Amino acid sequence: MLDLFAFREFREGLAMMRDGEAEKATTLLRQAAERDPENPYYLSYYGLSLAYAEGKWVDAERLCHMAVCRARRQAQLYLNLAEVYAGSGRKMAAADTLARGLHYLPGDMRLQDELGKLAIRRPPILGFLPRTHILNRTFGHLRHRLLSHIPRRKWLTVRESQA
Repeated sequence: MLDLFAFREFREGLAMMRDGEAEKATTLLRQAAERDPENPYYLSYYGLSLAYAEGKWVDAERLCHMAVCRARRQAQLYLNLAEVYAGSGRKMAAADTLARGLHYLPGDMRLQDELGKLAIRRPPILGFLPRTHILNRTFGHLRHRLLSHIPRRKWLTVRESQA
């Protein structure tokens, strides 16, 4: 059964998060999560607010991860966990989380968009020139075309054997 007090606190906390008041939102979201500890959304957003308001990245990760484990088919929970990872500087973990979410929700555009934003780019061909220099752009396009003609599985095998 829905706890109306917890839901009201949750809604107010979300509004404060949207307004950039993560410190005030943390109190409300914590109260909502304490009133209904089984609700994965309350846990996830409480974790997100902890990360931004107090910089408690480990606690935030734990709460968001618990929320994802409770409701694997909810895209927003994966987005929140990925945001915590990205905020703490762990872009690879954020990308892995979004990819795991896409495993359960393959058609979700929000997960796909966020994963595209986290895509790790190859280094520029000529490291002594900026990425935007015409030579780096031209050689980068050529590299992309060449690599697209090589089957990906073979390219990964060669690349992993060199590491």
